Amino acid sequence: MADLDQRERAELCDLFLRLGPDAATLCDGWTTRHLAAHLAIRERDLRAGPGILFGGVFARFTDKLMAKEMRRVYENIVARVRVPPPGPLSIAPLRAAMSFVEYLVHHEDVRRANGEVPRTDRADLQAETWKQLGRLSKLMALKARTGRTLELVATGTTTGHFRVGKGPVVTLTGEPVELLLYLEGRRAAARVVSTGAPDDVAAVEAGNFGV
Repeated sequence: MADLDQRERAELCDLFLRLGPDAATLCDGWTTRHLAAHLAIRERDLRAGPGILFGGVFARFTDKLMAKEMRRVYENIVARVRVPPPGPLSIAPLRAAMSFVEYLVHHEDVRRANGEVPRTDRADLQAETWKQLGRLSKLMALKARTGRTLELVATGTTTGHFRVGKGPVVTLTGEPVELLLYLEGRRAAARVVSTGAPDDVAAVEAGNFGV
């Protein structure tokens, strides 16, 4: 996974530079400048953590830090994102654990908002994402509190299935990256088929699974 998180980071930064600071993203109201600034302060200013994790009253201070970051030259923001800061996040296993899902999802936020299709040449990316879903899905289900059982069915180069939660079953079928995007709130962009009773599917679609 260590190499994959760095690959996602580098390719996202290359895309940031290719598209410029005003391109669309799937993050509501954010351009590429907003997203780059978010990633920069997430890793480089511990004070941003409470606002990112909990929102609410903490978010106001995080917004100020982000606004300050956005005043930098765009290329300099991207340069700060490209290289992990010194300290614990420079240790490969910890860096990967903290960054793989973050950079994968945000890479797709930019790719899909700008007309790019799913990457079909990345079997290693699908396999690692499926591992991460196995690790994160229980936490996601607990957070969403939909009262439904999620059955995740992976297709493509990585296959498998498992269930989390309690209650009526809703089955989500797609490649692992698509399933992750769905659970992280990118449902319109994710190529996932959801099956189950209509009320149960609606409850899952309304759930906030993101971690």
